[in-house]
Amino acid sequence: MLAALHPAAAGGGRGLPDGIRLVSVPDGLADGDDRRDLCRFVDALSRCVPGYVERLLRETKVKWLVGDVNVGMCFEAARKLGVRVAAVFLASAACLAMLLVPQLIEGGFFDDKGLVASTTIHFLLEMSCMPWSIDGPVQGQEVGYQLVSWNTQAASRHAEVVVCNSFRDAEAAAFELFPASCQSARSRRSAVYVAFGSFAIFDPRQFRELAEGLELTGRPFLWVVRPDFTTGDLSEAWFYAFKDRVAGKGMVVSWCPQQKVLAHRAVACFVSHCGWNSTMEGVRNGVRFLCWPYFVDQFANRSYVRDIWRTGLAVSPGEDGVVTKEEVSGKVEKVIGDEGMAERARVMRDAARKCLGVGGSSRENFNRLVDLLRG
Repeated sequence: MLAALHPAAAGGGRGLPDGIRLVSVPDGLADGDDRRDLCRFVDALSRCVPGYVERLLRETKVKWLVGDVNVGMCFEAARKLGVRVAAVFLASAACLAMLLVPQLIEGGFFDDKGLVASTTIHFLLEMSCMPWSIDGPVQGQEVGYQLVSWNTQAASRHAEVVVCNSFRDAEAAAFELFPASCQSARSRRSAVYVAFGSFAIFDPRQFRELAEGLELTGRPFLWVVRPDFTTGDLSEAWFYAFKDRVAGKGMVVSWCPQQKVLAHRAVACFVSHCGWNSTMEGVRNGVRFLCWPYFVDQFANRSYVRDIWRTGLAVSPGEDGVVTKEEVSGKVEKVIGDEGMAERARVMRDAARKCLGVGGSSRENFNRLVDLLRG
């Protein structure tokens, strides 16, 4: 547990449960400095704290950094080291809406210095109540705005989840401001799951086109990338930059429990090699497909999905054999935007579940097999 402790509080860790350790980091100011000087304090924090946090993360086996949004300057260092980030916002959801700073500037609610340009946001709050509002000189308000906007946008880029101490009925208007990708519930299917089984291999060019196509959709995605998924030399610097750009919306993992992922209500589109097991798992969970077959029976399975069940589309390579990022993005959007396809996927899901239920054909056939083996 990390805290900026005053020297007098050095013994503040006594009595903590086993496994919890308090670590103090300097804030960059001397003991006698005035910490009420916001400009100086923010500058010192920004210069001093991230380096100390990065050093601690390197020295300690840490999986998650759970941090106040106001130390967002540390989140990038965590992501660079492969540490996952959860941001904690200790004010209201109305103030948390400042994650939407660029959109609110574009909407004309305030200018790029945080000064008021409109009176209300959908009757949410008075603009004079913005979280960077400070009594005193405009300079102080500009510094407060820079701190709040920079840190909340850092949380938006790097944090997988933002925790806020509120509930929907208390701040209904505020919660309506957040895009679906910022809400863990994700009431409607909008996410993309990408997995190519155990054998498919992409060259670096195709790998990049797929990655940038997923980024181009702007949708939340989970992409399973095996260590041997690509041939040749893929630039580590490029791949890190890609993961940094999509952090908080897209996630790249080496493995995941596929059946649980496909069963999640947020998943709308399965970008798949169309192996039969994966195809059946997708069908049972009512997801739509973007088919990208690699070999053997996968091409026949693509025909089932695209032509017979009509619960998906297939990628179309260019003349050079490469599926472009525009093709990936465009086909994903077509799949997710096709309500007829969504309904056919639900029909297939219900049919699969019926077969597995009491009296269903698959269940009866399995029982016959068990009886045969017992005999």
